[in-house]
Amino acid sequence: MTDNIPLQPVRQKKRMDSKHRGGCCECLRCCGRREPRPRTVWLGHPEKREQRYPRNVINNQKYNFFTFLPGVLFNQFKYFFNLYFLLLACSQFVVEMRLGALYTYWVPLGFVLAVTVIREAAEELRCYVRDKEVNSQIYSKLTARGTVKVKSSNIQVGDLIIVEKNQRVPADMIFLRTSEKNGSCFLRTDQLDGETDWKLRLPVGCTQRLPTASDLLQIRSYVYAEEPNIDIHNFVGTFTREDSDPAVNESLSIENTLWASTVIASGTVVGVVLYTGRELRSVMNTSNPRSKIGLFDLEVNCLTKILFGALVVVSLVMVALQHFAGRWYLQIIRFLLLFSNIIPISLRVNLDMGKIVYSWVIRRDSKIPGTVVRSSTIPEQLGRISYLLTDKTGTLTQNEMVFKRLHLGTVAYGLDSMDEVQSHIFSIYTQQAQEPPAVKGPSLATKVRRSMSSRVHEAVKAIALCHNVTPVYESNGVTDQAEAERHYEDSCRVYQASSPDEVALVQWTESVGLTLVGRDQSSVQLRSPGGHILNFTILQIFPFTYESKRMGIIVRDESTGEITFYMKGADVVMAGIVQYNDWLEEECGNMAREGLRVLVVAKKSLTEEQYQDFEARYVQAKLSVHDRSLKVATVIESLEMEMELLCLTGVEDQLQTDVRPTLETLRNAGIKVWMLTGDKLETATCTAKNAHLVTRTQDIHIFRLVTNRGEAHLELNAFRRKHDCALVISGDSLEVCLKYYECEFMELACQCPAVVCCRCAPTQKAQIVRLLQERTGRLTCAVGDGGNDVSMIQEADCGVGVEGKEGKQASLAADFSITQFKHLGRLLMVHGRNSYKRSAALSQFVIHRSLCISTMQAVFSSVFYFASVPLYQGFLIIGYSTIYTMFPVFSLVLDKDVKSEVAMLYPELYKDLLKGRPLSYKTFLIWVLISIYQGSIIMYGALLLFESEFVHIVAISFTSLILTELLMVALTIQTWHWLMIVAELLSLSCYIASLVFLHEFIDVYFIATLSFLWKVTVITLVSCLPLYVLKYLRRRFSPPSYSKLTS
Repeated sequence: MTDNIPLQPVRQKKRMDSKHRGGCCECLRCCGRREPRPRTVWLGHPEKREQRYPRNVINNQKYNFFTFLPGVLFNQFKYFFNLYFLLLACSQFVVEMRLGALYTYWVPLGFVLAVTVIREAAEELRCYVRDKEVNSQIYSKLTARGTVKVKSSNIQVGDLIIVEKNQRVPADMIFLRTSEKNGSCFLRTDQLDGETDWKLRLPVGCTQRLPTASDLLQIRSYVYAEEPNIDIHNFVGTFTREDSDPAVNESLSIENTLWASTVIASGTVVGVVLYTGRELRSVMNTSNPRSKIGLFDLEVNCLTKILFGALVVVSLVMVALQHFAGRWYLQIIRFLLLFSNIIPISLRVNLDMGKIVYSWVIRRDSKIPGTVVRSSTIPEQLGRISYLLTDKTGTLTQNEMVFKRLHLGTVAYGLDSMDEVQSHIFSIYTQQAQEPPAVKGPSLATKVRRSMSSRVHEAVKAIALCHNVTPVYESNGVTDQAEAERHYEDSCRVYQASSPDEVALVQWTESVGLTLVGRDQSSVQLRSPGGHILNFTILQIFPFTYESKRMGIIVRDESTGEITFYMKGADVVMAGIVQYNDWLEEECGNMAREGLRVLVVAKKSLTEEQYQDFEARYVQAKLSVHDRSLKVATVIESLEMEMELLCLTGVEDQLQTDVRPTLETLRNAGIKVWMLTGDKLETATCTAKNAHLVTRTQDIHIFRLVTNRGEAHLELNAFRRKHDCALVISGDSLEVCLKYYECEFMELACQCPAVVCCRCAPTQKAQIVRLLQERTGRLTCAVGDGGNDVSMIQEADCGVGVEGKEGKQASLAADFSITQFKHLGRLLMVHGRNSYKRSAALSQFVIHRSLCISTMQAVFSSVFYFASVPLYQGFLIIGYSTIYTMFPVFSLVLDKDVKSEVAMLYPELYKDLLKGRPLSYKTFLIWVLISIYQGSIIMYGALLLFESEFVHIVAISFTSLILTELLMVALTIQTWHWLMIVAELLSLSCYIASLVFLHEFIDVYFIATLSFLWKVTVITLVSCLPLYVLKYLRRRFSPPSYSKLTS
């Protein structure tokens, strides 16, 4: 019993998270927005509104015209680094504190701010253009003057909007009319909830019965709707028509709604607009866009604070050594200004320019075509990801179902043997009708053949009948719709269903000869291989539900009068329904291990008396007021006994290209992958196995459905006893666990090699990302392709959108946009790794460059009686960090330790970066010591070797400093690029050429002497040679991991 550790329930903290639009009333009042209230919406009369409603605009921008400049400047100066330089530049307006020309302080700061403002403006402009494209989509609106065109952004509450097939629904609407004969329409909701199943929607009965759509404006009617909220799965409202006698009242539910961001999959629909703008369900389920600040930038900010501490200490020491004589407080400020180079202003510029280069390199990479960098501020984040949270549908999978296997117990048919199934079906329908009279009994072989053919035929017929698929005929340019429907034209037929699995099954039966050609509420028509139409009457349908995990249909064959009950469902429920057999469980397990979605198909023949008895009990159960669902289920279960097992079907949701090797690469790189999907538990588990997110050797713990604290406690204890197993949990159970045992659940989940969360709402996805960040302190990356993934993408440290057939909503909201999931491997392993390592080297080198000159200043001041006099003035101080050393130092953004092929081949190299070693306190300290050593050597060397004039000290020390920097860059580079050589030579040439103009600071005649040359050479060699020797010895006796791969 030692495993049964009591779990402490967490105290519920009230989270005032401003990032969620569906937040509490407090936030709404603070923002000056009214509390959402229920509303009455008159059809076609937006002017009758009771309150003001938000405009129907999509806005992903961080700023508007008025807040742009204040917002950007605030985001820059809220960090210590930039605020320090602003105060520094402002101090030069005070005469007592001025050390040189104003331009030496204001020009660098102005350049930094200009680069930032231009970059942010470009990103905001791109965002504005994308939003304008969505807001400018044209729709048809019904008015008293007829149909008029209207932009999406001009749609108002109460408008009657016409939405065509394959068009996006522009606002949350109530479904009033459809052009479909069956009086319903299908919706694609994957952009809203991530589910691939199409949803059936029903119009308001009263409005569907009107002769024409324009009659909607002639009736006096209104919709009473609940207040806006984030629940996309429920709706409560009523429809009232006042001008009829008596008044018509109809209740409205989720079945009557058309939410924004869904797509009409069948027919043309008319709806009345209920909610717009920020009150849309889809918008309330997304987070506000936020400015993401990379962990690397925060670490650099922290190092800047350490340098500032060093600056204050050095200034105080200098004044203390003067025994605080005179106006010592002014001396402290002058020393603070004098040593201000300790914190390099060029650091921010170099890092920002480096980010632009990394973004350009990513966009130009031919091996990941179509990749777009939408947020150029965080490319280094890609190099330190610990948790990858991915959507399933359209991200890992193509959302294309393919029928892979038919298993009959004794024989299985795969893709390569489907012609055998076809021949069995053909033989049944050609030989059944015309059997020749046999003189002798048929041979044993013929009997076996006929027996197998009939078994195959029964299985295929069951699959062709047991579903909710409707064939729809469309004009193809040659044949019009009516004619195609009359003749069952194959080229004009498309299948509509709520599940792509069912479409795949029906398409497969068509491929083997039994075609679904017609269906309405009461009948089904199949076509045999010989072209005969087989008519079946639908007596009852029992639809699939998440709880029952099965669907059934009772049909009567019109040609024979036989009544048959067909059923298909998940193996876990069907095992107890079918007759005893010894192969079902084993074969289901085998097919599931191959990543197939398995359905068990069974049948039961009913006599007319049995059916009449069932129907009477079924109708009576449906009329009962109390416990209706329980009584109905009991009646149906009386039929579900001793059914004949016909077959197993295996359908595969095709994975995206190279998903398996990409996931393996990420796993080897030390990245844990969590799959968050809105899809069903069985589907999610199947895909996880198929994609090898869960390896063959790993167990899977399916977290059972829990509804209260006690159940959650027991299930968490059961899970605690498991080791090295993947976790599969539903959104409902997750919500209960996070409510009572947030800390314990996250601790256990983070230990799992993989986690699958199914039935996840968009806000839950974002919540999981936030909890991972809070609990682990590690960087997260979220990948998705649908509108339901936007919250998760924006919440993650690094958001990646996949552009696919589901649209561009996710890719537009993401920091990085890719065209295929497999590109993620190269984006992280190559570009993420290079960006982080390059920025780490660049930042430390820029700090080294500034510390060198600050050390020289400190030595100079201490030698000359602690005077607050600058060593280098005017152009020398600006030229040092710009034209003389900028190009070689910045060329480090082109450096790389290994080739991209090696980085992809050995993802373990990425794992080294997760510890943050390229930029750590240890590496920072090493560079500080190098800077102090070199600055001291150069300054003391110049003081030791100079002869008579002070100007010679400046010439010797400054030239040695420039040469040392150029040599140090060469020492740091690991892979030479031709631009690096150009940068070194260009900088040296610029310095030599500028000496002619620097006679104010440097004696031009002195630098032409042999004495100058040998002194500079000696000082430079003493400052650099020991470091070369140390580097060689380190690589010889303690080489880094990457050097073993390149040698």
